[in-house]
Formats: sequence, C-alpha cells, structure tokens
Amino acid sequence: MATTAPPHNPPAAAADSALRSGSLGTGDITFFVVSAAAPLTVMAGVAPFAVLLGGVGAPVGYLIAGAVLAIFAIGFTTMGRYVTNAGAFYAYVSRGLGKPAGIGSAGLALLSYNALQIGMYGLLATSVRDTLRALWGIEAPWPVIAVIGVAVVWFAGYRSIDFGAKVLGVLLVAETGILVVLAAGVLLKGGADGLHLDSFTPANAVTPGTGALLAFAFAAFCGFECTAIYRSEAREPGRTIPRATYVAVGFLGLFYAFVVWVVVQAFGAQGVMAAAAKDPAGLFFTATTQYVGAWAADIMHILIVTSVFAALLAFHNAINRYTHSLAHEGLLPAALGRVHPRHRSPHLAGGIQTVLAAVVVLGFAAAGADPYLRLLLWVNTPGVVGIVLLQVLTAVAIPVFFRRLTHSEGILRTVVAPVAGAVLMAGALYLILSRIALMTGAGTGTNLVLLAPVPLVLLVGVALAFRLRRRRPEVYEAFAADA
Repeated sequence: MATTAPPHNPPAAAADSALRSGSLGTGDITFFVVSAAAPLTVMAGVAPFAVLLGGVGAPVGYLIAGAVLAIFAIGFTTMGRYVTNAGAFYAYVSRGLGKPAGIGSAGLALLSYNALQIGMYGLLATSVRDTLRALWGIEAPWPVIAVIGVAVVWFAGYRSIDFGAKVLGVLLVAETGILVVLAAGVLLKGGADGLHLDSFTPANAVTPGTGALLAFAFAAFCGFECTAIYRSEAREPGRTIPRATYVAVGFLGLFYAFVVWVVVQAFGAQGVMAAAAKDPAGLFFTATTQYVGAWAADIMHILIVTSVFAALLAFHNAINRYTHSLAHEGLLPAALGRVHPRHRSPHLAGGIQTVLAAVVVLGFAAAGADPYLRLLLWVNTPGVVGIVLLQVLTAVAIPVFFRRLTHSEGILRTVVAPVAGAVLMAGALYLILSRIALMTGAGTGTNLVLLAPVPLVLLVGVALAFRLRRRRPEVYEAFAADA
C-alpha cells in the first residue's frame, strides 16, 4: 500500500499544508474532546430529562454508557498504534473493512460533526438569550446571537491550535468548577433528607425507562473519539492519544454520574422527580440557589454560555482537521489542505465550515424556526446517529484488521474488546433509533427525513469510492495510507 500522498496532489507535501506538530499534550487533547461534550450544558440542560426517564437510577445510565465506550476505546486506541493516518474513523474503517467503506465513513464523519456543531448554534442562541433575560432583562433576537457566535468561533479556530487549547482549558475548568461548587454545597448540607446510595441499587438502576435514559446518556459522550484527529499536532501521539482517550471517557462517565447523583440528593429520591417534572430547565439552577446561593446560579447561567461556546470551538477544530485530512487524501479540493503561514491552522477549511454554519443558521432564522426545538434538536439528531454508527463500523473493522496483521497485541485488545464494543455500540444505536422521537420531539415522517442523510451519505461515499477506483486509481490506492 502506498504510504505517501497521491502525486497529483502537491499541497499534501508542501510546506504550507503542515499543521503545527508537537503542539498538544495529553491535557490539551483532553480539553478539546471533553469540551466538545459540554459537561455543564449536558448536566443542566439534558440531565433533568434523564432523571425523568430513569428516575433516581439516572446516574447509572451514565456509568453504563461510559463503561461501554471504555470497552470500545480499548480496540480504538490499540489500532491507533498501527494506523498513523489522522483520519481516525475513516482510516480505521478503510484499513479493516476496505476503502469503499472507509470513503463512505469519511463522508459520514463530515456530515455528523457538522450537524453536531451547527445545531449547537441554536443552543448558544437560546442560552445567551435566556441569560441576558434572566440577569439583565435584555431581549435579544436569537439569529443575531447565533451569527455573532459563528464569527467568534471562526476567529478562535483561525488562531493556532495551542491558542484554542488554552481557551478551552480555561472554559472547561470554569464549567466543571461550578458543578463542583454545587456538589460541595449539597454534600456539606447533607442533601434534602440525608445522603443515600439508592440510585445504585438494582431496583432503581434497571427500570422501564432505562432504555430511553441510555439513549440520552450515549449522546452525552459525543466527541470523545476526536482524540485521534489531533495526531498530527500531538506530542508523542503514541502515548498522548490513548491517554487522552481514556482520561476523557473516564472523566465524563464518572463526572456525569456523580453530578446527577448529587442533584438527586439535593431534592431527595421523592422530590427530584416532582422538581424535574415541574421545571426541568431550572432544576440545576434551583439546586444551586438553594445550596450555594443566587450568585452561584447567576454564574452558572453565564458558564452555560461559555460551555456551549467551548463545544462549538472544539467541534469546529475537529471538522477543520477532518477536512484538512481529506484534502490531503485527494477527496476534497487541495486548497482545503493548506494552513495559515503563521498560525499553522487549516484556515481555509475553517472558512468553508463557517460559511456553511452561517447559511444553515440564517436558513432556520428565515423560516421562523425555534432555535432549540428545531435548529438544535433537528440538526443534531443525524449527527448523534452518524457518530454512533461510525463507532459501530470502527469496532467491527478492528478485529478484521488485526486478523490480517502480524502483531504482538493480545487477543483481549484485538478481538474480545472490539467485538464486545461492536455489539454494545450496536445496542446503543438501536436504543437511540427506537427512542428518536424523544430526542427530536417530532413525528415519524419528520424523523425519517432527519435520519435519511445518514445512510444516504454513507452509500454515496461507497459509490464515489468505486468511481475513484476506475477513474483516479492513484487517489483510491493512496487513501487512508499512513503518514
């Protein structure tokens, strides 16, 4: 297999196409992927619905999701030692299941990450609007907020990757910090009726609502797998990428479960269900006001805005690097593989992604759509489904890859964990699809339209692969080669 870029694609080897190598350590990459998950936003904005679905056993749902993804990560990080291409999902699928499946996965990854990122501008607009209204009584039109957000994210992504890592590091510490403050307040005051571990008993952990709870729990981890995308900019990628992956999934699983358990304690096993049903959007703010003070609730309002911004920037950077990588593969115009001469950022790819985001945001605004119920939920949905499908394909590809390779890895890492991960991730995909109406708030017809791009893009990518094999065999043969 060829290990260099196609000869017709000179920018792949040119000096103006190299990212800033050796810029990111384990902590930096962890900040990127954990920020993409937006812990504060997931907790304050989504966890109340998880409590309504899973009851006091909701914390277990996040532990289960984290454990499943940790199993997936075993094979994922092991394969990363042998596949050094920065394409992550599509490179792994290509090397295991063949180039047609890999090229289809490349298209699906671009669709999924763009859907996740662009939909979140609806959440940003809603968060800023609600914060301005709650704290200062200011009314602001959501499209203006969203467009300003698009511009600020573009600027932050335009700068160097280490600049982005510093920004995300500060924001992530702040958003997790306010949740730690809430937890300290609840624990020090003993909760509503003492501290209990009822959430973790079998009777509460497995209920009729567990399936729906797990659908929300898996969605809360989207983005943790982006660690491999930063291979070209990582210091000692063979060490930093696996470490960042395990740290990210471990932190998210344990932190989510702990914070949801704390909120259950804040209201009590009986009171939390009533409080979540009465005001799900205000559940965390009410708990923070009661156990810490109104000042902390005000800060939480502001930090939710920065949490969403951090997620937007993290996904923006990931998308730009996918685009940069695919330009080097010859699947996208070579110009998108160029980097800024000073910042070493893929600024042209970032510009294209920014324009796409602005067009979608303005389109929803022109249609008079609600930024949360339509822009966020509808656009995010194919992104979540696409990412989980990519995880399934990757998990299947791993044992196939190692079966054809002479290696010194044990059967646990190359067969047992990947096969278990594939089965478990397929189960997660089924749970999400079977409860899709809970995620979109839409009917069957609308949900079919929202989900249609996922298989369509995958199939179009496969068809493109066969066309490339006939008409541009040098591009086809070099696809997903190691760096």
